[in-house]
Formats: sequence, structure tokens, C-alpha cells
Amino acid sequence: MKKIISLLLATAMTISLCACGGAAAPAAADSGADQGSDKLNIKAGFICLHDENSTYDLNFITGAKAACEKLGVEAVIKTNIPEGQECYDAACELVDQGCGYVFADSFGHEDYMIEAAKEYPDVQFCHATGTKAHTENLPNFHNAFASIYEGRYLSGIAAGMKLNEMIESGKITADQAKIGYIGAFTYAEVISGYTSYFLGARSVCPTATMEVTFTGSWYDETAEKEGATKLISDGCVFISQHADSMGSPTACENAGVPNSSYNGPTDNACPETFISYCKIDWEPYFEDSITKAAKGEAIAADYTGTLETGSVVIDHFGKNVAPGTEEAVEAAKADLIAGKIHVFDTKTFTVEGKELTTYMADVDTDPNYEGDHEVIKDGYFNESGDGLRSAPYFDLQIDGITLLDTAF
Repeated sequence: MKKIISLLLATAMTISLCACGGAAAPAAADSGADQGSDKLNIKAGFICLHDENSTYDLNFITGAKAACEKLGVEAVIKTNIPEGQECYDAACELVDQGCGYVFADSFGHEDYMIEAAKEYPDVQFCHATGTKAHTENLPNFHNAFASIYEGRYLSGIAAGMKLNEMIESGKITADQAKIGYIGAFTYAEVISGYTSYFLGARSVCPTATMEVTFTGSWYDETAEKEGATKLISDGCVFISQHADSMGSPTACENAGVPNSSYNGPTDNACPETFISYCKIDWEPYFEDSITKAAKGEAIAADYTGTLETGSVVIDHFGKNVAPGTEEAVEAAKADLIAGKIHVFDTKTFTVEGKELTTYMADVDTDPNYEGDHEVIKDGYFNESGDGLRSAPYFDLQIDGITLLDTAF
């Protein structure tokens, strides 16, 4: 989740995209769609923490452009907007430009989006990775995320298959099947991500272990590269990440260590070491929420995209994957969709040597981060389920994963 932090102080850049190829679309109107036309009568604004150089922000920008082109509406995209008052200012500027829908992509943008939503009750404000929509109860403020932990679990299976291949070939021994992971911060979103990845790997490679290091930034190519290098020197034979630059994949390619990426495949730059990736595809959410905003229909306070909705994607593998990887991933994907398996099945992990039977998660975020909802259901941790909250709240440290530092 995006803490109020920004290392980029660059002036915000605005990109205006007329998706329909003609004149700019008009601002949102009470009547919804134009009479006699399928084009939605709305302009959509987007606020991004970084720009296209960040894989995280590029993923949002790509989804926004695709959705707006499909819907035939104009998109106005503001990049390099820090997690501060600049976000509120950018939101107000987008409203002044005629946007009836405004979206921000970073956790630390949330409070400023809420401020703007209160200022402009006739505009719909949507926000990724946030936690407060269900407690703020504003009819025009909404959070969105996806069950990306399922995508990470599937990507972890690809890693586990590669570890097995390395063991069988004699490259490593079973007790050397150690995964390294680059995390940005010690937030629930990151913990949920590396834990689900690890559980996916261990579902096919039972001896797998994991070490995690943190950078204290969502986008720091130098720190991410140094983190990967440190993990490799510490004996990690496979690397993954929850950070937004090419630092870690580049370090892996240089060292010949297989790698899983996030938000997009890296095989063009790292052809020998790229194994798998996963991402949230934001196009389905943008299409749904922009259409509802234009038609005056209710937008869910919390939206969680899934594998089934096409919001969680793992569809590309590297040339050096282990044999049978794609088939194993597809089989597990089908089982996840069917509810036959659950990522956080409490029989598959322990906490301090014990199986988890109950846990109160901090779903309704408060200053003390106190647990307020029981989330163990039918033998699994019910991450982002039952409409409680779209953003992850899995924050347990399970056995088999070692944190090298927790300063962030």
C-alpha cells in the first residue's frame, strides 16, 4: 500500500487522450449517455504517483487508456503526483477540466481523494489500494483492488516448479531451495503478496524457504537492485519482488538467477532469467466504474477483481520455465476459481509452529491497527472476502519466511 511518501518531485505531467479520435468528450451530465449515441457523456481523470517508467503506474495508465478507448471517452492522466496536498490539487484541477470521474492509484493519495470527494459531491472519486471507503460512507468515494494474492500464488507455483527442476538436475539440493523477495514496505499488501507467492512455491516444492528484504520505497531502482544482489549473495536461488522498477530483474539477469516479475513480463530485457509474472488488469474495473459514473448508477464502496473477472492475470512465461509449468498453473487457476483450493488454507502453513484457528484482522483501519473482524472461515484466511474490504489485510508472519529487516 502506498504510504505517504514520494521520491519524485518532478512537475506533474498531464496527458490528454481523446479515445474516440475526434473532439474532446463533454463533461459528465445528469442524463448519462448521449441521446442516439453509445458514447458515454463523461470525461475521466487519472492521478498517478509516478509515470510510465514505474511498472506499477504504467500498468494503470495502460488499463486507463484501454478502457477509455473502448468506452469512447476522454482520459486526462496526471503523472508524478506525490502523496500529499498535490493529490487534492490535482483532483480539483481534473474536476475543473470537466472530469466527472477521478481515479488515483496510490495508497497515500487516499486522504486527499476523500477531501476532494467531500468538496465535489457530484463527482465520483475512485482509489486503488485504499482502506477507508467502507468506513467513510461517502456515496461518491470508492476503493478498488483485486485478489492479486491468487496471481502471486500461481506465479509462485511457476517458481516452485523451477526449484524442483534445479533440484532434480543437481544444481541445488532440496534444502537450498531458498527464494528471495524484494518488498517495498512491511504493509499488509506486501505481506499478503510475498506469503501467497511462497505458499504457491511450497505447494509444489515442499522444502522451499524464503528471505525477504525491504527497500522503503515503491520505486527505487538502485535499492531494488542492491536488495536482489544481497539476497543472491545470501544463497537465494530464485528472486521475486513487490516493487516497481527493473532493478531486481536486472540484477537477476546479470547473475543468472531466475526471476518472477510484477505488473508485466520482463523477458525482453531479461530473456534468460524471466520465468513468470502476474498483474492486476485494471481495464475491467475502469470500464465498470466509469460506465456507472456516467449513467448515475451506484459504484461499490469496495470492488475486488478476480481471476474470473479477468482482473488478475498470469498469462506469459519465460523460455526457461520448467516442463509442465503452464499446465500446473492452469490447473491451479481452475481450482482457485472453482473454490477447490484457497491460497491461505490454514492447513498449509503455521504461525510459531501452530495452525491458525482464529484471527482478528484490522479491516476497519484505526490509529492503533487493532483487529476488528474474524477472518478465519471454513479453514482458510478469508483475504479481501465477503465484501469486508478490497485491499489486503493479511499481515501474519508465517513459518518458513525470514525477514532480513523490518525498518520499513
